[in-house]
Amino acid sequence: MRTALLQSSGRPGSVDENLKVLDEAADRAAAAGAGLLAAPEMFLTGYAIGHDIGRLAEPADGDSADAIAEIAGRHGLAIAYGYPERDGDTVFNSAQLISAEGVRLANYRKTHLFGCFERDHFRPGEQPVVQAELNGLTVGLMICYDVEFPENVRAHALAGTDLLLVPTAQMHPFQFVPESVVPVRAFENQLYVAYVNRVGREGEFEFVGLSTLAGPDGVARARAGRAEELVFADADPVALAGSREANPYLSDRRPGLYGSLV
Repeated sequence: MRTALLQSSGRPGSVDENLKVLDEAADRAAAAGAGLLAAPEMFLTGYAIGHDIGRLAEPADGDSADAIAEIAGRHGLAIAYGYPERDGDTVFNSAQLISAEGVRLANYRKTHLFGCFERDHFRPGEQPVVQAELNGLTVGLMICYDVEFPENVRAHALAGTDLLLVPTAQMHPFQFVPESVVPVRAFENQLYVAYVNRVGREGEFEFVGLSTLAGPDGVARARAGRAEELVFADADPVALAGSREANPYLSDRRPGLYGSLV
Protein backbone atom coordinates (compact mmCIF):
# COMPACT_ATOMS: atom_id res chain seq x y z
CA MET A 1 0.00 0.00 0.00
CA ARG A 2 1.48 3.30 -1.04
CA THR A 3 1.50 5.57 2.01
CA ALA A 4 1.84 9.34 2.02
CA LEU A 5 3.29 11.15 5.05
CA LEU A 6 2.22 14.78 5.41
CA GLN A 7 5.03 16.55 7.27
CA SER A 8 3.39 19.81 8.25
CA SER A 9 2.31 21.81 11.29
CA GLY A 10 -0.62 23.18 9.33
CA ARG A 11 -2.06 26.41 10.69
CA PRO A 12 -2.06 26.18 14.50
CA GLY A 13 -5.33 27.33 16.02
CA SER A 14 -7.41 27.09 12.82
CA VAL A 15 -9.33 23.87 12.24
CA ASP A 16 -10.78 25.20 8.97
CA GLU A 17 -7.35 26.01 7.55
CA ASN A 18 -5.95 22.64 8.61
CA LEU A 19 -8.83 20.86 6.88
CA LYS A 20 -7.90 22.78 3.72
CA VAL A 21 -4.25 21.71 4.06
CA LEU A 22 -5.36 18.11 4.53
CA ASP A 23 -7.68 18.28 1.52
CA GLU A 24 -4.89 19.61 -0.71
CA ALA A 25 -2.49 16.92 0.54
CA ALA A 26 -5.12 14.22 -0.06
CA ASP A 27 -5.51 15.42 -3.63
CA ARG A 28 -1.76 15.20 -4.22
CA ALA A 29 -1.47 11.84 -2.45
CA ALA A 30 -4.32 10.29 -4.42
CA ALA A 31 -2.83 11.55 -7.69
CA ALA A 32 0.42 9.76 -6.75
CA GLY A 33 -1.43 6.48 -6.16
CA ALA A 34 -1.45 6.50 -2.35
CA GLY A 35 -4.03 4.44 -0.50
CA LEU A 36 -3.33 6.12 2.83
CA LEU A 37 -2.45 9.65 3.94
CA ALA A 38 -1.05 10.12 7.47
CA ALA A 39 -0.88 13.52 9.19
CA PRO A 40 0.97 14.47 12.41
CA GLU A 41 0.00 14.57 16.06
CA MET A 42 -2.66 17.22 16.85
CA PHE A 43 -2.77 18.19 13.18
CA LEU A 44 -6.41 19.20 13.28
CA THR A 45 -5.88 22.08 15.73
CA GLY A 46 -2.17 22.63 16.24
CA TYR A 47 -0.09 21.38 19.15
CA ALA A 48 1.26 24.39 21.09
CA ILE A 49 -2.06 26.23 21.38
CA GLY A 50 -2.42 26.23 25.17
CA HIS A 51 -5.95 26.38 26.52
CA ASP A 52 -7.36 26.46 23.00
CA ILE A 53 -6.82 22.69 23.12
CA GLY A 54 -9.86 22.36 25.35
CA ARG A 55 -11.88 24.85 23.32
CA LEU A 56 -11.18 23.14 20.00
CA ALA A 57 -11.41 19.54 21.21
CA GLU A 58 -14.12 17.47 19.52
CA PRO A 59 -15.71 14.05 19.96
CA ALA A 60 -14.33 11.24 17.80
CA ASP A 61 -17.49 11.44 15.70
CA GLY A 62 -17.63 15.26 15.64
CA ASP A 63 -17.94 17.74 12.79
CA SER A 64 -14.25 17.54 11.84
CA ALA A 65 -14.37 13.76 11.66
CA ASP A 66 -17.29 14.13 9.26
CA ALA A 67 -15.34 16.67 7.20
CA ILE A 68 -12.30 14.38 7.00
CA ALA A 69 -14.53 11.44 6.06
CA GLU A 70 -15.83 13.55 3.18
CA ILE A 71 -12.26 14.39 2.09
CA ALA A 72 -11.26 10.71 2.27
CA GLY A 73 -14.29 9.62 0.23
CA ARG A 74 -13.88 12.33 -2.38
CA HIS A 75 -10.22 11.50 -2.99
CA GLY A 76 -10.56 7.73 -2.51
CA LEU A 77 -7.89 7.17 0.14
CA ALA A 78 -7.77 6.48 3.86
CA ILE A 79 -6.67 9.28 6.22
CA ALA A 80 -5.05 9.09 9.67
CA TYR A 81 -4.75 12.30 11.68
CA GLY A 82 -4.08 13.58 15.17
CA TYR A 83 -6.54 15.73 17.12
CA PRO A 84 -7.70 16.63 20.65
CA GLU A 85 -10.62 14.35 21.50
CA ARG A 86 -13.31 15.47 23.93
CA ASP A 87 -15.18 12.81 25.86
CA GLY A 88 -17.46 14.58 28.33
CA ASP A 89 -15.21 16.79 30.47
CA THR A 90 -12.07 14.84 29.56
CA VAL A 91 -9.67 15.62 26.70
CA PHE A 92 -7.37 13.03 25.13
CA ASN A 93 -4.50 13.39 22.67
CA SER A 94 -5.93 11.11 19.98
CA ALA A 95 -5.40 9.79 16.47
CA GLN A 96 -8.13 8.53 14.19
CA LEU A 97 -8.12 6.42 11.02
CA ILE A 98 -10.87 6.92 8.44
CA SER A 99 -11.29 4.65 5.41
CA ALA A 100 -11.41 5.62 1.75
CA GLU A 101 -15.17 5.11 2.00
CA GLY A 102 -15.42 7.65 4.82
CA VAL A 103 -15.89 5.08 7.60
CA ARG A 104 -14.25 5.62 11.00
CA LEU A 105 -12.05 2.53 11.43
CA ALA A 106 -10.07 3.15 14.61
CA ASN A 107 -9.53 5.78 17.29
CA TYR A 108 -6.51 5.74 19.64
CA ARG A 109 -5.79 7.79 22.76
CA LYS A 110 -2.13 8.48 23.56
CA THR A 111 -1.10 6.30 26.49
CA HIS A 112 2.23 7.93 27.40
CA LEU A 113 2.01 11.71 27.80
CA PHE A 114 5.22 13.69 27.36
CA GLY A 115 6.16 16.47 29.73
CA CYS A 116 4.16 18.96 31.78
CA PHE A 117 2.50 20.52 28.73
CA GLU A 118 0.71 17.32 27.79
CA ARG A 119 -0.04 16.28 31.37
CA ASP A 120 -1.65 19.67 31.97
CA HIS A 121 -4.00 19.35 29.00
CA PHE A 122 -4.73 15.65 28.46
CA ARG A 123 -5.64 12.47 30.26
CA PRO A 124 -3.68 9.38 29.13
CA GLY A 125 -5.48 6.62 27.26
CA GLU A 126 -5.62 3.09 28.65
CA GLN A 127 -5.80 0.90 25.51
CA PRO A 128 -2.29 0.20 24.16
CA VAL A 129 -3.18 -1.70 20.98
CA VAL A 130 -5.73 -0.24 18.56
CA GLN A 131 -5.90 -1.77 15.07
CA ALA A 132 -7.94 -1.86 11.87
CA GLU A 133 -7.80 -3.78 8.61
CA LEU A 134 -6.93 -1.64 5.61
CA ASN A 135 -6.08 -2.76 2.06
CA GLY A 136 -4.84 -6.18 3.15
CA LEU A 137 -2.77 -4.86 6.06
CA THR A 138 -3.39 -4.77 9.79
CA VAL A 139 -2.81 -1.13 10.68
CA GLY A 140 -2.07 0.00 14.23
CA LEU A 141 -2.07 3.44 15.82
CA MET A 142 0.06 5.09 18.47
CA ILE A 143 1.28 8.65 19.03
CA CYS A 144 4.81 10.09 19.28
CA TYR A 145 6.27 9.31 22.74
CA ASP A 146 4.44 5.95 22.77
CA VAL A 147 6.83 4.51 20.17
CA GLU A 148 9.82 5.18 22.44
CA PHE A 149 8.61 2.45 24.82
CA PRO A 150 9.70 -0.90 23.35
CA GLU A 151 6.92 -2.74 25.17
CA ASN A 152 4.33 -0.71 23.26
CA VAL A 153 5.60 -1.65 19.82
CA ARG A 154 6.21 -5.26 20.83
CA ALA A 155 2.56 -5.48 21.92
CA HIS A 156 1.57 -4.42 18.40
CA ALA A 157 3.91 -6.97 16.85
CA LEU A 158 2.43 -9.76 18.95
CA ALA A 159 -1.08 -8.61 18.03
CA GLY A 160 -0.25 -8.86 14.31
CA THR A 161 0.18 -5.21 13.32
CA ASP A 162 1.76 -4.90 9.87
CA LEU A 163 1.93 -1.10 9.55
CA LEU A 164 2.19 1.05 12.66
CA LEU A 165 1.10 4.67 12.15
CA VAL A 166 2.71 7.13 14.57
CA PRO A 167 1.48 10.74 14.27
CA THR A 168 4.16 12.76 16.01
CA ALA A 169 5.15 16.14 17.45
CA GLN A 170 8.83 15.36 17.93
CA MET A 171 10.93 18.34 18.93
CA HIS A 172 14.57 19.42 19.20
CA PRO A 173 16.86 17.90 20.52
CA PHE A 174 15.27 14.47 20.08
CA GLN A 175 15.91 14.03 16.36
CA PHE A 176 17.68 10.74 17.12
CA VAL A 177 14.24 9.19 17.55
CA PRO A 178 13.23 9.40 13.86
CA GLU A 179 16.81 8.89 12.76
CA SER A 180 17.66 5.84 14.88
CA VAL A 181 14.92 4.61 17.22
CA VAL A 182 12.14 4.26 14.65
CA PRO A 183 14.10 2.07 12.18
CA VAL A 184 15.21 -0.15 15.08
CA ARG A 185 11.61 -0.50 16.29
CA ALA A 186 10.59 -1.59 12.80
CA PHE A 187 13.40 -4.15 12.60
CA GLU A 188 13.12 -5.67 16.07
CA ASN A 189 9.35 -6.05 15.71
CA GLN A 190 9.20 -6.99 12.03
CA LEU A 191 6.67 -4.41 10.90
CA TYR A 192 6.50 -1.12 9.03
CA VAL A 193 6.54 2.09 11.09
CA ALA A 194 5.22 5.32 9.56
CA TYR A 195 6.39 8.17 11.79
CA VAL A 196 4.92 11.49 10.59
CA ASN A 197 6.09 14.65 12.34
CA ARG A 198 5.30 18.31 12.69
CA VAL A 199 7.92 20.78 11.49
CA GLY A 200 9.19 24.27 12.36
CA ARG A 201 8.73 26.47 15.41
CA GLU A 202 5.43 26.51 17.25
CA GLY A 203 5.20 28.32 20.56
CA GLU A 204 8.02 27.12 22.80
CA PHE A 205 8.71 24.06 20.63
CA GLU A 206 10.88 23.51 17.56
CA PHE A 207 9.69 20.45 15.69
CA VAL A 208 12.40 18.58 13.81
CA GLY A 209 10.53 17.01 10.87
CA LEU A 210 12.48 13.97 9.60
CA SER A 211 9.28 11.96 9.04
CA THR A 212 10.05 8.43 7.94
CA LEU A 213 8.52 5.15 6.90
CA ALA A 214 10.86 2.38 8.08
CA GLY A 215 10.64 -1.21 6.90
CA PRO A 216 11.12 -4.52 8.75
CA ASP A 217 14.74 -4.58 7.56
CA GLY A 218 15.40 -1.38 9.51
CA VAL A 219 15.81 0.67 6.33
CA ALA A 220 13.95 3.94 5.80
CA ARG A 221 11.78 3.67 2.69
CA ALA A 222 11.16 7.41 2.81
CA ARG A 223 12.74 10.20 4.82
CA ALA A 224 11.64 13.84 4.87
CA GLY A 225 13.89 16.77 5.64
CA ARG A 226 13.28 19.75 7.93
CA ALA A 227 10.66 21.57 5.82
CA GLU A 228 7.00 20.99 5.00
CA GLU A 229 6.88 18.02 2.67
CA LEU A 230 4.73 15.16 1.40
CA VAL A 231 6.75 11.93 1.09
CA PHE A 232 5.72 8.51 -0.16
CA ALA A 233 6.71 4.90 0.50
CA ASP A 234 5.18 1.46 0.08
CA ALA A 235 4.21 -0.99 2.81
CA ASP A 236 4.47 -4.31 0.97
CA PRO A 237 2.79 -7.33 2.62
CA VAL A 238 4.76 -9.78 0.46
CA ALA A 239 8.10 -8.28 1.48
CA LEU A 240 6.91 -8.19 5.09
CA ALA A 241 6.01 -11.89 5.05
CA GLY A 242 9.43 -12.75 3.64
CA SER A 243 11.20 -10.65 6.24
CA ARG A 244 9.25 -12.25 9.07
CA GLU A 245 10.13 -15.71 7.81
CA ALA A 246 13.83 -14.85 7.66
CA ASN A 247 14.01 -12.99 10.98
CA PRO A 248 13.38 -15.13 14.10
CA TYR A 249 13.04 -12.38 16.72
CA LEU A 250 9.40 -13.03 17.53
CA SER A 251 9.56 -16.82 17.32
CA ASP A 252 12.76 -16.98 19.41
CA ARG A 253 11.28 -15.04 22.32
CA ARG A 254 11.18 -16.75 25.75
CA PRO A 255 8.30 -15.00 27.53
CA GLY A 256 8.76 -17.09 30.66
CA LEU A 257 11.98 -15.15 31.33
CA TYR A 258 10.39 -11.71 31.10
CA GLY A 259 8.12 -11.66 34.13
CA SER A 260 10.36 -9.18 35.94
CA LEU A 261 9.63 -6.58 33.25
CA VAL A 262 6.15 -6.05 34.68
